[in-house]
Amino acid sequence: MTKLTLGSHPFLLGFDQLERLVERTAKSGNDGYPPFNIEQSDRNAFRITLAVAGFGEDDLSITVEDRQLVIRGKQAEADETRVFLHRGIAARQFQKAFVLADGVDVAGATTVNGLLHIDLERAVPDTIVQTIQIKKG
Repeated sequence: MTKLTLGSHPFLLGFDQLERLVERTAKSGNDGYPPFNIEQSDRNAFRITLAVAGFGEDDLSITVEDRQLVIRGKQAEADETRVFLHRGIAARQFQKAFVLADGVDVAGATTVNGLLHIDLERAVPDTIVQTIQIKKG
């Protein structure tokens, strides 16, 4: 019996890229740090919120690389003169990646009370009906 994958299904033409995106996302190495939420704020609007306590705006970067939203955090070198009796607040660098569907764009980003909010919007495509002429062969 032949295994049928998403990219090889006869009714799904041109979706082989979707299968590659799923594989790339699985390999992106996203662990649980920092914790995050994803909310749908409207029919075509989403918000990703990351808990980034201790990171300033200059310590964070947000890029879109090949339809992949990448959030990186790296704090400046720690002050060597500080002596911690207990260190429970994580200060390690991180990278989070989210694959964006075609038509989903970053609308903006803000930090509030140690949370990084990234707003996404999906463009509503126009409905187009196209008639194809059939030529005699």
